Amino acid sequence: MAELGFLNLAYNRFYDIFEKVMSDSFWQRDGWYRFSRAKDGFAIYSELLHYEPIKCVLEELKKSRPPMEAEIAGDLFRFIRNVVLHFPFFDSWEQVWVNKSIINWCSEGKSIDNFLRSYTGKDPVKYRFWEADKKRMTYLSITFPRTYADDTQVFLKDILTEAEGVKFAFVLMRQVIDTQVAK
Repeated sequence: MAELGFLNLAYNRFYDIFEKVMSDSFWQRDGWYRFSRAKDGFAIYSELLHYEPIKCVLEELKKSRPPMEAEIAGDLFRFIRNVVLHFPFFDSWEQVWVNKSIINWCSEGKSIDNFLRSYTGKDPVKYRFWEADKKRMTYLSITFPRTYADDTQVFLKDILTEAEGVKFAFVLMRQVIDTQVAK
């Protein structure tokens, strides 16, 4: 069965990357290595968002979880995946930027453009997550761009920081996909 084969590959690879991202030694590696693993994790998760049961989970999050959590778990993470996939010009999280003219170089109204049009100017969203193995609570803010224009660079690092932001993203992505794992 193709679906089961895909899900096994996706889940196994995502969980492997998750373990790396959550380890302290990962954050001692060079920026390119960290960036490439993060890109892979966002790409896998984005593909899993096509799985109907996960779509249902995101719809349920809109009703049952704090404001913006479903949008973060869906729209933001898909935006990050699309930026790093469609603009593969950067070697680290800190370098990644886009602006309106680059995003729309070919045509307007695609997913990255739509995300920035929808979320530019929105208030920051504050989160925290618990790292049980380190007995540490990590706090972060997701900060949407104030402006989206032809000549204004929107840096990924300003929306979501690399270390805390990527770890948070992986924690939330794992919570979403874990809903489909039989225990």
